[in-house]
Amino acid sequence: MTVEPDAPAIVVLGSINMDLVTTTARRPVPGETVLGSGFAMVPGGKGADQAIAAQRAGGAVRFLGAVGDDVFAGELRGALTAAGVAADRLHTVAGPSGIATIVVDDDGENSIIVVGGADARVTELTEDDLTAIAAADILLCQLEIPVETVAAAARHARAHDTKVLLNPSPVRPSPAELWANVDVAVVNSGEAEKPGAAVGAVAHVVVTRGAAGADYRGPDGARQSRPSPRVEVVDTTGAGDAFTGALAAAWQRGPEWALSWACAAGALATTRLGASSSIPAREEITAALAAE
Repeated sequence: MTVEPDAPAIVVLGSINMDLVTTTARRPVPGETVLGSGFAMVPGGKGADQAIAAQRAGGAVRFLGAVGDDVFAGELRGALTAAGVAADRLHTVAGPSGIATIVVDDDGENSIIVVGGADARVTELTEDDLTAIAAADILLCQLEIPVETVAAAARHARAHDTKVLLNPSPVRPSPAELWANVDVAVVNSGEAEKPGAAVGAVAHVVVTRGAAGADYRGPDGARQSRPSPRVEVVDTTGAGDAFTGALAAAWQRGPEWALSWACAAGALATTRLGASSSIPAREEITAALAAE
């Protein structure tokens, strides 16, 4: 994959896991068994998906995280490198890699259970990890790894003038120090209302609204909204990660452009099955915006 000369240097610190995806006409209610129509194993994890999304959307991305020493590790590492993401800071730890069990119904809606595995053991950053963060234009994080590690990375980024984008998902209690070091928060409309999402302390806040697009609030109180391109939805899995990765890749061009770029990427991701497998390339995003 060709990287543009002016591509922003993005470090993504986060989770990487194998998605075990089952398709079915409808998701079961508690205690019920239903028949499925398909099954696939797709590399995923919010961190890895956002890293691939940022790379495909125009960034030059390095990934920080961990895999286990199990059968999934090689494929997970390969998925990053195949997408052009630098995986030299992807550590190997003893035990299983992270996994996610995903059920997708005929309406494209999903239910997800995540087991952290190696992701839960990303508890400290090496000197080389810190050097990579300091050299980047943007640090992009989520909360599928220990919050304390994310907070330490954000603190280091702020000290070296690296912009911090945080997608606080899943929303959970986080130290005030973390939020104080975040430049841009990306949340969906449900997450924005949860107590753990202290977005009020953040200068730039982006709220995603699914098919309705996204809203932006800036440090001067300025507000913008952008619609999503109309598409035929197949699977919503990974759409938020495609949006966030694309937003990071375009952020240096300004919030207005980044919001439109990200909305197009998120919409395109719903037209294909899976998470990382559904993430659009820069050329697809360009074409979608031109069509609008």
